Amino acid sequence: MKPISVRALFSIHAEKLALTWIAGERGGDRLVTADVFRSQGGRVLKDDIITPEAQPDSACQIAPSQALVGHLNLIHPNQVQVLGYTEVQYLMGLRELSREDVIRQLLGHQPACIIVAEDQIIPEQLKKACERTRTPLLRSAISSNKITDDLRFYLTALLAEVVTLHGVYLEVITIGVLLAGKPGVGKSELALDLITRGHRLVADDAPEFSLIAPDTIKGTASQGMHDFIEVRGLGIINVRELFGAGAVKSEKFLRLIINLERLDSDRFLKLDRLQGSYRTRSLLGVEVPEITLPVAPGRNLAVLVECATRNHILRMSGYNATEDFMARSVIEPKAP
Repeated sequence: MKPISVRALFSIHAEKLALTWIAGERGGDRLVTADVFRSQGGRVLKDDIITPEAQPDSACQIAPSQALVGHLNLIHPNQVQVLGYTEVQYLMGLRELSREDVIRQLLGHQPACIIVAEDQIIPEQLKKACERTRTPLLRSAISSNKITDDLRFYLTALLAEVVTLHGVYLEVITIGVLLAGKPGVGKSELALDLITRGHRLVADDAPEFSLIAPDTIKGTASQGMHDFIEVRGLGIINVRELFGAGAVKSEKFLRLIINLERLDSDRFLKLDRLQGSYRTRSLLGVEVPEITLPVAPGRNLAVLVECATRNHILRMSGYNATEDFMARSVIEPKAP
């Protein structure tokens, strides 16, 4: 969840969003972050940039964090405030003193930057105030809705909370499957077997998972670790070079966790033969289905993982084989 500076954001999106820098370049180091807390009135800040009239007030109550991107909002301000035709017309329609009050309130919330979209004429008071307070002011010819949507999608993915799990992450039959388990249980060997059967590697050893939507977790490899897998006895293998580009995938949504576990004979015999070992694991606030797959000599784990994945896809579509079996097994009482 590393924050990004306005200068870096501008550099990345200047061409795509047709951005030009109008004022406040000295504030280019302001950060857009997932953790911005401010006091009422925008006075007490985590940032080191304070408006000239703002004074710290230790008695102020801390307010919730600001949203990332959105159209002009003075009640629930955004870190990136976007002004389109409607917002600019609102400002231009105010009397001069009222306009100055609105601009002072807008800048008092210390936005990371302000973007005026649709090539709207920027009020001179806004330019001067942004330059004075070192608030980056950008302009674009693109619609405000597109700017808001693009930046929200980019920043949400960039600033999403990330967790690293031990295991091998694969695309198996179109869905993301994490093979988990203790070291030495055979995760990498199983992953290699699945790759030879046409499935694809996403990440080995320490895949990173981030929440990109309320119920969607994206998994990918850590920086510089794409394409590689470690297999005991063989060392590091480059899957892309060995099996081709079709054997790897850069990212995938997590849909299933398969936990590989060695069980003694007693625990193995006690497994529920009808329901199996289905449960859920809470990850980043999302309940992810998890299956425990016993590891034992003679078991074809690749086939079992494929079967477990297909069965899970059926469950997601609404079909439950256990419930179907139980319904068919009910013996109707004979009529007297």
